[in-house]
Amino acid sequence: MISEESKARFAQEVEKYPADQKQSAVMACLAIVQQELGYVSTESEALVADYLGMAPMAVHEVTTFYNMYNQKPVGKYKLNVCTNLPCQLRDGGRALEHLEHKLGVHMGETTPDGMFTLQQCECLGACADSPVLLVNDQTMCSFMSNDKLDQLVDGLRAAGDK
Repeated sequence: MISEESKARFAQEVEKYPADQKQSAVMACLAIVQQELGYVSTESEALVADYLGMAPMAVHEVTTFYNMYNQKPVGKYKLNVCTNLPCQLRDGGRALEHLEHKLGVHMGETTPDGMFTLQQCECLGACADSPVLLVNDQTMCSFMSNDKLDQLVDGLRAAGDK
């Protein structure tokens, strides 16, 4: 299920910690799994748990606590819209609704073409820049008016079609 290359990367992460604290590498190992598979399955959680000497439930708790880990396959572009209270007060909820309408999916769903997955998330640490969203857990987009949301989606769609 996981390549030997990924297992070698697990070992590199574990080496960063004292031998009796190898469980500290759980987040890095889950990120490696997700990079290879696109998401973290129950089977891959069990593999990480076995590798790190952890209970599978302890790994699952990490996977489900952080929204950066996909628990099922997602679209090419994962859009996480912050809907925490400060962002809600500054149109974060409206941004999510606009994207639902534009993409034709509800929060938590993936477009039929597999291009976009729309999710809500907790604080991205940019409350003053709201509405904010995170693309593929890496690119922060701030002050996202409806026009900027439309431009973002249209640009990603054009780039994804190439």
